Amino acid sequence: MQNNIETLQSENRKTYNRRRKKASLYKEGDFVAIQRTQFGAGLKLRPKFLGPYKVTKVNSKDRYEVEKVGQHEGPNSTTTSADLMKHFYA
Repeated sequence: MQNNIETLQSENRKTYNRRRKKASLYKEGDFVAIQRTQFGAGLKLRPKFLGPYKVTKVNSKDRYEVEKVGQHEGPNSTTTSADLMKHFYA
């Protein structure tokens, strides 16, 4: 029974990872946009990404600390994962 569960978990992991792209790598000082993670009334028509943000620290496991640049909607500083970020081009 336990062996069957482990086999299925392994197969599911392979299938999931096959369709997932590798996380982008960012360096300190890079400008990025972060994905909006709040949900609620009226947010459906708002932009999906907030930015620009500047990467202030690179943490382990594709996690980054970012800080807001300029006056726009969103948190002043936050920690986010690479899969919720994209490069910001002005």
